[in-house]
Amino acid sequence: MGSGPAAGSVRARYLVYFQYLGTDFNGVAAVRGAQRAVGVQNYLEEAAERLKSVVPVKFVISSRTDAGVHALSNAAHLDVQRRSGQPPFSPEVLTQALNTHLKHPAIRVLQAFRVHSNFHARYAATSRTYLYRLVTGCPGPDQLSVFERNRCWALQADNLDVAAMQEAAQHLLGTHDFSAFQSAGSPSTSSVRTLRRASVSPDPGSPLVLPEESRRLQFWTLEFESQSFLYRQVLCPGAILGVGTGLGPLWQSRPWSQVRRMTAVLVAVGLGALTPTEVKVILECRDPLGRHQTRVAPAHGLFLKSVLYGGLGDLAGNPACAQ
Repeated sequence: MGSGPAAGSVRARYLVYFQYLGTDFNGVAAVRGAQRAVGVQNYLEEAAERLKSVVPVKFVISSRTDAGVHALSNAAHLDVQRRSGQPPFSPEVLTQALNTHLKHPAIRVLQAFRVHSNFHARYAATSRTYLYRLVTGCPGPDQLSVFERNRCWALQADNLDVAAMQEAAQHLLGTHDFSAFQSAGSPSTSSVRTLRRASVSPDPGSPLVLPEESRRLQFWTLEFESQSFLYRQVLCPGAILGVGTGLGPLWQSRPWSQVRRMTAVLVAVGLGALTPTEVKVILECRDPLGRHQTRVAPAHGLFLKSVLYGGLGDLAGNPACAQ
Protein backbone atom coordinates (compact mmCIF):
# COMPACT_ATOMS: atom_id res chain seq x y z
CA MET A 1 0.00 0.00 0.00
CA GLY A 2 1.17 3.53 -0.74
CA SER A 3 3.83 2.43 -3.25
CA GLY A 4 1.86 3.30 -6.41
CA PRO A 5 2.59 6.25 -8.68
CA ALA A 6 0.09 8.44 -6.81
CA ALA A 7 1.69 7.90 -3.40
CA GLY A 8 2.63 11.22 -1.83
CA SER A 9 1.31 13.25 -4.76
CA VAL A 10 -0.92 16.28 -4.25
CA ARG A 11 -4.17 16.78 -6.14
CA ALA A 12 -5.18 20.35 -7.01
CA ARG A 13 -8.59 21.36 -8.35
CA TYR A 14 -8.95 24.32 -10.70
CA LEU A 15 -11.80 26.33 -12.13
CA VAL A 16 -11.01 27.14 -15.75
CA TYR A 17 -12.76 29.65 -18.01
CA PHE A 18 -12.52 29.04 -21.75
CA GLN A 19 -14.08 30.28 -24.98
CA TYR A 20 -14.64 28.82 -28.43
CA LEU A 21 -16.23 29.29 -31.81
CA GLY A 22 -18.58 26.33 -32.03
CA THR A 23 -18.74 26.03 -35.82
CA ASP A 24 -16.37 23.05 -36.06
CA PHE A 25 -17.57 21.16 -33.01
CA ASN A 26 -20.32 18.73 -32.16
CA GLY A 27 -20.99 20.70 -28.99
CA VAL A 28 -18.78 21.34 -26.00
CA ALA A 29 -19.03 17.84 -24.49
CA ALA A 30 -16.46 15.23 -25.43
CA VAL A 31 -17.43 12.67 -28.05
CA ARG A 32 -16.14 9.26 -27.00
CA GLY A 33 -15.38 6.31 -29.22
CA ALA A 34 -14.45 6.14 -32.89
CA GLN A 35 -16.98 8.70 -34.13
CA ARG A 36 -15.79 11.40 -36.52
CA ALA A 37 -17.59 14.10 -34.55
CA VAL A 38 -15.57 15.90 -31.89
CA GLY A 39 -16.36 18.19 -28.97
CA VAL A 40 -14.45 21.10 -27.43
CA GLN A 41 -13.80 18.94 -24.37
CA ASN A 42 -11.85 16.45 -26.52
CA TYR A 43 -9.29 19.13 -27.40
CA LEU A 44 -9.10 20.46 -23.83
CA GLU A 45 -8.41 17.02 -22.41
CA GLU A 46 -5.90 16.26 -25.15
CA ALA A 47 -4.01 19.43 -24.20
CA ALA A 48 -4.22 18.46 -20.52
CA GLU A 49 -2.42 15.18 -21.25
CA ARG A 50 0.75 17.24 -21.59
CA LEU A 51 0.46 18.26 -17.94
CA LYS A 52 1.66 14.74 -17.02
CA SER A 53 -0.88 14.33 -14.24
CA VAL A 54 -0.63 11.08 -12.28
CA VAL A 55 -4.37 10.61 -12.87
CA PRO A 56 -5.78 11.49 -16.32
CA VAL A 57 -7.33 14.97 -16.36
CA LYS A 58 -11.07 15.17 -17.01
CA PHE A 59 -12.89 18.45 -17.57
CA VAL A 60 -16.26 18.72 -15.80
CA ILE A 61 -18.12 21.23 -17.95
CA SER A 62 -20.37 23.82 -16.33
CA SER A 63 -22.70 24.50 -19.26
CA ARG A 64 -23.44 22.23 -22.19
CA THR A 65 -23.82 23.81 -25.60
CA ASP A 66 -25.18 22.29 -28.80
CA ALA A 67 -23.23 21.67 -32.00
CA GLY A 68 -22.44 25.01 -33.63
CA VAL A 69 -23.12 27.11 -30.50
CA HIS A 70 -20.33 29.46 -29.38
CA ALA A 71 -19.09 30.53 -25.95
CA LEU A 72 -17.62 33.86 -24.94
CA SER A 73 -16.96 32.28 -21.57
CA ASN A 74 -17.76 28.75 -20.46
CA ALA A 75 -16.30 27.11 -17.36
CA ALA A 76 -15.13 23.72 -16.11
CA HIS A 77 -13.32 22.22 -13.17
CA LEU A 78 -10.46 19.76 -13.40
CA ASP A 79 -8.06 17.97 -11.09
CA VAL A 80 -4.32 17.83 -11.70
CA GLN A 81 -2.29 15.42 -9.59
CA ARG A 82 1.44 15.95 -9.96
CA ARG A 83 4.05 13.44 -8.87
CA SER A 84 5.40 13.37 -5.34
CA GLY A 85 7.61 16.34 -4.56
CA GLN A 86 6.21 18.50 -7.37
CA PRO A 87 4.15 21.51 -6.25
CA PRO A 88 0.76 22.23 -7.86
CA PHE A 89 0.77 24.36 -10.98
CA SER A 90 0.00 28.00 -10.43
CA PRO A 91 -3.23 29.09 -12.20
CA GLU A 92 -1.15 31.23 -14.56
CA VAL A 93 1.14 28.35 -15.55
CA LEU A 94 -1.84 26.04 -16.02
CA THR A 95 -3.54 28.55 -18.32
CA GLN A 96 -0.41 29.04 -20.38
CA ALA A 97 0.29 25.31 -20.63
CA LEU A 98 -3.21 24.46 -21.82
CA ASN A 99 -3.15 27.21 -24.45
CA THR A 100 0.29 26.13 -25.63
CA HIS A 101 -0.86 22.57 -26.24
CA LEU A 102 -4.36 23.24 -27.61
CA LYS A 103 -4.47 21.98 -31.19
CA HIS A 104 -7.53 23.88 -32.40
CA PRO A 105 -7.34 27.64 -33.08
CA ALA A 106 -11.03 28.17 -32.25
CA ILE A 107 -10.51 27.34 -28.53
CA ARG A 108 -8.79 29.52 -25.94
CA VAL A 109 -8.37 29.13 -22.19
CA LEU A 110 -9.03 32.51 -20.60
CA GLN A 111 -8.11 32.09 -16.95
CA ALA A 112 -7.78 29.54 -14.16
CA PHE A 113 -8.28 29.65 -10.39
CA ARG A 114 -7.51 27.24 -7.53
CA VAL A 115 -10.71 26.09 -5.82
CA HIS A 116 -11.67 23.75 -2.98
CA SER A 117 -11.49 20.02 -3.66
CA ASN A 118 -15.29 19.74 -3.40
CA PHE A 119 -16.03 22.60 -5.82
CA HIS A 120 -18.24 21.59 -8.77
CA ALA A 121 -18.33 23.76 -11.89
CA ARG A 122 -21.83 22.70 -12.88
CA TYR A 123 -23.65 22.64 -9.56
CA ALA A 124 -21.94 25.66 -7.96
CA ALA A 125 -22.88 28.08 -10.75
CA THR A 126 -25.29 30.77 -9.57
CA SER A 127 -25.97 32.41 -12.93
CA ARG A 128 -25.69 31.61 -16.63
CA THR A 129 -26.30 34.14 -19.39
CA TYR A 130 -26.85 33.39 -23.06
CA LEU A 131 -27.09 35.91 -25.87
CA TYR A 132 -28.56 35.32 -29.31
CA ARG A 133 -27.68 37.51 -32.31
CA LEU A 134 -30.13 38.29 -35.12
CA VAL A 135 -29.90 40.43 -38.24
CA THR A 136 -32.72 41.84 -40.37
CA GLY A 137 -32.57 43.51 -43.78
CA CYS A 138 -30.55 40.69 -45.32
CA PRO A 139 -32.10 38.93 -48.36
CA GLY A 140 -30.38 35.66 -47.44
CA PRO A 141 -27.38 34.21 -45.61
CA ASP A 142 -25.28 34.34 -48.78
CA GLN A 143 -25.75 38.14 -48.78
CA LEU A 144 -24.24 38.47 -45.31
CA SER A 145 -20.59 39.20 -44.59
CA VAL A 146 -18.59 35.97 -44.48
CA PHE A 147 -17.35 37.05 -41.06
CA GLU A 148 -20.91 37.06 -39.67
CA ARG A 149 -22.49 34.03 -41.38
CA ASN A 150 -21.78 31.62 -38.55
CA ARG A 151 -22.33 34.18 -35.80
CA CYS A 152 -25.92 35.37 -36.24
CA TRP A 153 -29.31 34.32 -37.65
CA ALA A 154 -30.05 36.24 -40.86
CA LEU A 155 -33.81 36.71 -41.03
CA GLN A 156 -35.54 37.28 -44.37
CA ALA A 157 -37.37 40.30 -43.00
CA ASP A 158 -36.79 44.04 -43.00
CA ASN A 159 -37.74 44.61 -39.38
CA LEU A 160 -39.04 43.08 -36.16
CA ASP A 161 -41.86 44.12 -33.86
CA VAL A 162 -39.55 44.54 -30.89
CA ALA A 163 -42.28 45.89 -28.61
CA ALA A 164 -44.30 42.71 -29.15
CA MET A 165 -41.20 40.58 -28.54
CA GLN A 166 -40.49 42.40 -25.29
CA GLU A 167 -44.10 41.92 -24.20
CA ALA A 168 -43.90 38.20 -25.00
CA ALA A 169 -40.60 37.89 -23.11
CA GLN A 170 -42.31 39.18 -19.96
CA HIS A 171 -44.48 36.05 -19.94
CA LEU A 172 -41.32 33.91 -19.70
CA LEU A 173 -39.83 35.74 -16.72
CA GLY A 174 -40.04 34.18 -13.29
CA THR A 175 -40.39 30.58 -12.13
CA HIS A 176 -42.30 28.32 -14.52
CA ASP A 177 -42.53 24.79 -15.76
CA PHE A 178 -40.73 25.09 -19.11
CA SER A 179 -41.80 21.67 -20.39
CA ALA A 180 -43.05 23.31 -23.59
CA PHE A 181 -39.49 24.43 -24.33
CA GLN A 182 -37.71 21.14 -23.75
CA SER A 183 -37.42 18.06 -25.93
CA ALA A 184 -40.02 15.33 -25.61
CA GLY A 185 -38.63 12.40 -23.68
CA SER A 186 -35.93 14.47 -21.98
CA PRO A 187 -34.55 12.67 -18.90
CA SER A 188 -34.45 15.90 -16.87
CA THR A 189 -35.87 15.27 -13.40
CA SER A 190 -37.56 18.68 -13.35
CA SER A 191 -38.48 21.17 -16.05
CA VAL A 192 -39.07 24.01 -13.55
CA ARG A 193 -36.65 26.88 -14.04
CA THR A 194 -36.45 30.53 -12.98
CA LEU A 195 -35.75 32.95 -15.81
CA ARG A 196 -34.32 36.13 -14.28
CA ARG A 197 -33.87 38.16 -17.44
CA ALA A 198 -35.13 38.04 -21.02
CA SER A 199 -34.35 41.10 -23.11
CA VAL A 200 -34.51 42.17 -26.76
CA SER A 201 -32.44 45.15 -27.86
CA PRO A 202 -30.98 46.68 -31.04
CA ASP A 203 -27.25 46.20 -31.58
CA PRO A 204 -25.16 49.19 -32.72
CA GLY A 205 -24.00 47.12 -35.66
CA SER A 206 -21.14 44.91 -36.68
CA PRO A 207 -17.60 46.11 -37.42
CA LEU A 208 -17.27 43.02 -39.64
CA VAL A 209 -19.74 44.39 -42.21
CA LEU A 210 -18.80 46.90 -44.92
CA PRO A 211 -20.26 50.40 -44.39
CA GLU A 212 -22.32 50.28 -47.61
CA GLU A 213 -23.89 47.02 -46.43
CA SER A 214 -24.42 48.02 -42.81
CA ARG A 215 -26.86 50.77 -43.81
CA ARG A 216 -29.50 48.19 -44.77
CA LEU A 217 -28.78 45.79 -41.92
CA GLN A 218 -30.01 45.92 -38.34
CA PHE A 219 -28.49 43.64 -35.73
CA TRP A 220 -30.42 42.57 -32.62
CA THR A 221 -29.45 40.87 -29.39
CA LEU A 222 -31.59 38.66 -27.17
CA GLU A 223 -30.27 37.86 -23.68
CA PHE A 224 -31.48 35.25 -21.21
CA GLU A 225 -30.25 34.77 -17.64
CA SER A 226 -31.03 31.94 -15.24
CA GLN A 227 -29.22 29.77 -12.75
CA SER A 228 -29.76 26.86 -15.12
CA PHE A 229 -31.52 26.07 -18.37
CA LEU A 230 -32.99 22.97 -19.94
CA TYR A 231 -30.41 21.58 -22.33
CA ARG A 232 -30.32 19.17 -25.17
CA GLN A 233 -29.94 15.87 -23.33
CA VAL A 234 -29.32 13.28 -26.03
CA LEU A 235 -26.56 13.17 -28.65
CA CYS A 236 -28.00 11.60 -31.77
CA PRO A 237 -27.55 11.93 -35.54
CA GLY A 238 -29.91 14.01 -37.61
CA ALA A 239 -30.22 17.37 -39.30
CA ILE A 240 -32.48 20.36 -39.31
CA LEU A 241 -35.22 19.71 -41.83
CA GLY A 242 -35.90 23.16 -43.16
CA VAL A 243 -34.46 26.53 -43.96
CA GLY A 244 -33.35 28.68 -41.06
CA THR A 245 -33.60 32.12 -42.57
CA GLY A 246 -37.20 32.38 -43.78
CA LEU A 247 -40.42 33.17 -41.98
CA GLY A 248 -41.40 29.54 -41.45
CA PRO A 249 -40.47 27.45 -38.42
CA LEU A 250 -37.36 25.34 -38.28
CA TRP A 251 -38.34 21.69 -38.18
CA GLN A 252 -36.02 19.37 -36.36
CA SER A 253 -35.76 15.73 -35.37
CA ARG A 254 -33.52 15.87 -32.32
CA PRO A 255 -33.60 17.68 -28.98
CA TRP A 256 -32.34 21.23 -28.56
CA SER A 257 -31.84 23.70 -25.76
CA GLN A 258 -34.49 25.75 -24.01
CA VAL A 259 -32.76 28.99 -25.07
CA ARG A 260 -32.96 28.21 -28.79
CA ARG A 261 -36.62 27.30 -28.48
CA MET A 262 -37.45 30.50 -26.57
CA THR A 263 -35.54 32.53 -29.14
CA ALA A 264 -37.44 30.97 -32.03
CA VAL A 265 -40.79 31.70 -30.39
CA LEU A 266 -39.86 35.32 -29.68
CA VAL A 267 -38.67 35.76 -33.27
CA ALA A 268 -42.02 34.35 -34.46
CA VAL A 269 -43.68 37.10 -32.41
CA GLY A 270 -41.40 39.71 -33.92
CA LEU A 271 -42.32 38.50 -37.40
CA GLY A 272 -46.06 38.49 -36.65
CA ALA A 273 -46.46 34.71 -36.78
CA LEU A 274 -47.38 34.57 -33.06
CA THR A 275 -48.84 37.04 -30.58
CA PRO A 276 -47.46 37.72 -27.10
CA THR A 277 -50.58 36.11 -25.63
CA GLU A 278 -49.93 32.93 -27.59
CA VAL A 279 -46.46 32.71 -26.01
CA LYS A 280 -48.15 32.67 -22.60
CA VAL A 281 -50.47 29.91 -23.81
CA ILE A 282 -47.52 27.88 -25.14
CA LEU A 283 -45.73 28.17 -21.80
CA GLU A 284 -48.80 27.17 -19.81
CA CYS A 285 -49.68 24.20 -22.03
CA ARG A 286 -46.44 22.44 -20.95
CA ASP A 287 -46.55 20.33 -24.09
CA PRO A 288 -43.15 19.72 -25.76
CA LEU A 289 -44.97 18.20 -28.73
CA GLY A 290 -47.23 21.20 -29.44
CA ARG A 291 -47.22 22.51 -32.99
CA HIS A 292 -45.44 25.74 -32.05
CA GLN A 293 -42.74 23.88 -30.17
CA THR A 294 -41.22 22.62 -33.42
CA ARG A 295 -39.64 26.06 -33.82
CA VAL A 296 -35.96 26.19 -32.98
CA ALA A 297 -33.42 28.92 -33.69
CA PRO A 298 -30.23 27.94 -35.56
CA ALA A 299 -27.27 27.08 -33.38
CA HIS A 300 -24.83 29.51 -34.95
CA GLY A 301 -26.51 32.64 -33.55
CA LEU A 302 -26.23 31.52 -29.92
CA PHE A 303 -23.41 32.41 -27.50
CA LEU A 304 -22.91 31.37 -23.89
CA LYS A 305 -21.94 34.78 -22.52
CA SER A 306 -21.03 34.08 -18.90
CA VAL A 307 -21.10 31.64 -15.98
CA LEU A 308 -20.96 33.15 -12.49
CA TYR A 309 -20.14 31.64 -9.09
CA GLY A 310 -21.08 33.00 -5.70
CA GLY A 311 -18.00 33.83 -3.66
CA LEU A 312 -15.73 33.43 -6.65
CA GLY A 313 -16.80 36.37 -8.78
CA ASP A 314 -16.57 36.08 -12.53
CA LEU A 315 -14.05 36.58 -15.27
CA ALA A 316 -14.73 40.30 -15.51
CA GLY A 317 -13.95 40.76 -11.83
CA ASN A 318 -11.19 39.53 -9.61
CA PRO A 319 -12.24 36.06 -8.38
CA ALA A 320 -11.11 35.03 -4.97
CA CYS A 321 -8.65 32.17 -5.06
CA ALA A 322 -10.27 29.58 -2.81
CA GLN A 323 -7.58 27.30 -1.49
